[in-house]
Amino acid sequence: MKVFFKIALVFAVMLSFAHAEAVETLNGAGATFPYPVYSAWAFDYSKVTGVQLNYQSIGSGGGIRQITERTVDFGASDAPLKAEQLLKDKLLQFPAVIGGVVPVANLENVNPGELKFDPDTLCKIYLGEIKTWNDNRITKLNPGLKLPSTDITVVYRSDGSGTTAIFTNYLSEVCPAWKEKVGAGTAVKFPVGIGGKGNEGVANYVKRTKGGFGYVEFAYAKQNKLDHVQMKNKAGHFVQPSFESFEDAAATADFDAKKDFYLWLVNAPGKNSWPIAGATFILLAKEKTDSNKKVVTFFDWSFKNGDKKATELVYVPLPKSLKDKIRGYWKANRLQ
Repeated sequence: MKVFFKIALVFAVMLSFAHAEAVETLNGAGATFPYPVYSAWAFDYSKVTGVQLNYQSIGSGGGIRQITERTVDFGASDAPLKAEQLLKDKLLQFPAVIGGVVPVANLENVNPGELKFDPDTLCKIYLGEIKTWNDNRITKLNPGLKLPSTDITVVYRSDGSGTTAIFTNYLSEVCPAWKEKVGAGTAVKFPVGIGGKGNEGVANYVKRTKGGFGYVEFAYAKQNKLDHVQMKNKAGHFVQPSFESFEDAAATADFDAKKDFYLWLVNAPGKNSWPIAGATFILLAKEKTDSNKKVVTFFDWSFKNGDKKATELVYVPLPKSLKDKIRGYWKANRLQ
């Protein structure tokens, strides 16, 4: 009996290993910005196909590094790579979804969407020139709110981040002083504040710090019940971050497959456009033909079946015309 039990146990272990080996897994890493929607798509995809997607939410800088080093099947970045970098590292690039980066605060007696900011005020907070919540440059924009004398605790991303790239590209476009003193990129030297790792880290810092102020992807603001702000956009209107305002910003986009879809969406001209919007991108190594086809199959399925889930999470699905451009790009690079 003992011998039979041992044989049965060994057989069960062998079966479990065989099953584990049979499960197909795609490995990706990068931007935290799209993590909620990629996770939702992956969950639904695995139910239909059995294919697992292991996505590490480590920031755009990490995603670019890992695909460049060929340690993952795909990288993900909110900062699009220029043609010369793609050529140098033998990479392909296409957008996957569009969303918005939102400033968030931790203030008592202020509800989400009540606080109003213009570009100059936002810039001066991150430059360290506006230090308290009752500074007259903030109170003038918010005459109906009773703002405290609390110090503003600025929070920024400490890791290489596409969210930071979108945010700092926006500040560089609307604020000459920021462009001159700090500039734009996935990692910059912030003049003031404390760093948090990932959208999760920034959201957590702001949530537990009275007077905290940071920037996160909108899904993280909603999930953590943070007080997002209204922003004055390029058209001069105060707008709320929302699916509609992100969609309005996306409507101005002209992605070009010949340029590997390189495009920023910040400070879009639409009347109701959210000004700090951006696409998030997938990066593939040109020579990894087999795994690339599997990654493309996942995103093609998501483009066909994932729009409803993306919308629920306040991301803007890519328009059909752009999805068709991307499919043409895949075919031209023998990925489909």
